[in-house]
Amino acid sequence: MSQKVILPAGAGNGQVYPPPMASHEKIVNDPNLFRECLKNFHSVLCSKYTIPVIGGKDLDLYVLYVEVTKRGGFDKVVTEKKWREVSSVFKFSPTTTSASYALRKHYFTLLHRFEQVYFFKHEVPLVDISPGSMCFQAEGTIDAKFDCGYLVSLKMGSEVLNGVLYHPNQQAPSSSNLAAQSCNAIVPYNPPLHHHSGRRNRRRRGGDPNRPKPNRSGYNFFFAEKHSKLKSLYPHREREFTKMIGESWNNLSPEEKMVYQNYGVQDKERYQKELKEYKERC
Repeated sequence: MSQKVILPAGAGNGQVYPPPMASHEKIVNDPNLFRECLKNFHSVLCSKYTIPVIGGKDLDLYVLYVEVTKRGGFDKVVTEKKWREVSSVFKFSPTTTSASYALRKHYFTLLHRFEQVYFFKHEVPLVDISPGSMCFQAEGTIDAKFDCGYLVSLKMGSEVLNGVLYHPNQQAPSSSNLAAQSCNAIVPYNPPLHHHSGRRNRRRRGGDPNRPKPNRSGYNFFFAEKHSKLKSLYPHREREFTKMIGESWNNLSPEEKMVYQNYGVQDKERYQKELKEYKERC
């Protein structure tokens, strides 16, 4: 059945982030140029731009951007757990608690999209899921119902997006800033691959063994990693793993989920490349 759902403005209109005003090399060597570019970037996106305060002092976003990009960017710093290393550069007072977490949060809010354009030179689709973003009505399809809400599909141009809608009267996952801000927020959902695995394996055995292995989503990478750990910890509770892993996924912060979602993007690129080569051989 069809049901209207709320999505952030700009999600389906093909809009991209504004082009950079200067190169990454120039802005890391000129603090004033950096601040001008960052201010203009948020102005074009109509996003909130304020200077955060940590330990009673204004956070120097220029230094934060330089230190994070010097280490490979936000995702790499998260993956390699280098936020404490970045935090040490600022020489915060010993009484300042959770400085690493605060830096990560402010970077994600104020600099992550800016980094995608200026550091990685991406023309990233403008889908703003930050709290307070403007919304519009879109038609979607409810695929299934569960205790807290619905599994939905939504067609945006040529893409079909999958997500979860939470009931307003149900408590959203406590650690998910995205869901906590809006009970109608779309969060990534990918059904675990192990459902019907026997049937899929039978089909694969009957097909071409040289055909590239299908790509996996970010959730699939998370599921495989978590399943392996749970199996060693709770060998006799395997039937509960799906529920346990689903709850763990929902409790990840948006930036933690992004690490796995990037794995999915890279695997999709790998699959498309291998599939193209496979078709050419055939």
